[in-house]
Amino acid sequence: MLTKAYIPYKGYYSSPFSRWQGSMANENSIALAAETAKRWLEEKNWDPKVFDYLFLGITVHQLHGFYGGPWAAAMMGAAGIPGLLVSQACSTSTIAVYQASMGVETGLYETPICLMTDRCSNGPHAIWPNPNGPGAQVISEDWLMDNFARDPWAGAAMIKTAENVSEEAGITREQCDAMTLRRYEQYKDALADDRAFQKRYMYPVKLRVSKKKTIIFDADEGVMETTAEGLANLKPVLPNGVHTFGAQTHPADGHCAITVATREKARELSADPDVEIQVISYGYARTKPAFMAAAVYPAAKMALDNAGIKAGDVKAVKTHNPFAANDIYLADKLGLDVNGMNNYGCSLIFGHPQGPTGGRLIIEGIEEVVMAGGGYMLFAGCAAGDTAAAVVLKIT
Repeated sequence: MLTKAYIPYKGYYSSPFSRWQGSMANENSIALAAETAKRWLEEKNWDPKVFDYLFLGITVHQLHGFYGGPWAAAMMGAAGIPGLLVSQACSTSTIAVYQASMGVETGLYETPICLMTDRCSNGPHAIWPNPNGPGAQVISEDWLMDNFARDPWAGAAMIKTAENVSEEAGITREQCDAMTLRRYEQYKDALADDRAFQKRYMYPVKLRVSKKKTIIFDADEGVMETTAEGLANLKPVLPNGVHTFGAQTHPADGHCAITVATREKARELSADPDVEIQVISYGYARTKPAFMAAAVYPAAKMALDNAGIKAGDVKAVKTHNPFAANDIYLADKLGLDVNGMNNYGCSLIFGHPQGPTGGRLIIEGIEEVVMAGGGYMLFAGCAAGDTAAAVVLKIT
């Protein structure tokens, strides 16, 4: 259990997420995140020099990514600090926030910032030397799609891991469709009253479309209208599977930032000093090959155990759920109402840029608990390699 790491209230933001090959498809995700963070800091009247370290979370390589952390810090206006690259697939945000919190816990940092970003669109294509290849033949890899399609250890596509868990746990097509519809309805709650919930944390992005023209991108792009009839008419992605394209997430682009600080510094930076957000614990897990969705439960249980609480003590649960079966399995194992998780949105609906996905969900969970008057928040999500990570926060 951690005792010294806090997140200043409103010391975070998330950009909207854009659909794959959409509005942010041609932006360098590191540069765009840093530029957005700089504007956000200026509007908050925060001096970037307040930060003493940067954790840059990214999973899809970008031009100049070799210099990622220090480059992003300098573009933000914090040219005097170093930065560490964090890349742990879909758990990137979770481990970045935890590592920043551990640095505060040990006294290494006072105010680190976590900047998480990814652009799944127009992913890089890598070419590797192959000394044994005839005629100088090379080994090539599509950074995104090839890795979505096959885990080199488990030998299966990501969707196959969800189908394996579904088959073993007895999860049905009807359950997955019902879960997807419920998550879409919860996302629509975030759009009520002119997107009042999303405007609590979402910060617009400026996109340059030409030398003279800039547009403001301020709302999610790519969320598909979902109905029971529409879901029922879709074919499963895999033969005899329970997941359709409606019951799984979609690749997306976006970024977010979360500040971590000592209690005293968090109070100083907080938009409301009466709101305290404490990072309490972390959990992780790896399950058997090609059963990725099953890893979320032991990770969540570890985080809960490390916090000294039960699942029933948690005010809000947010998950990275790339497949509908993830939440069905986790809720059953934790003894929770699956329909009460992921209020106001989740990656199943608004998309998955990988690096910032967990960060946005953590931010949404904080705002939900603040609205509810305080309590514990659990975030948990799976990640490539049949792994998962979780974190517990306490909001008072």
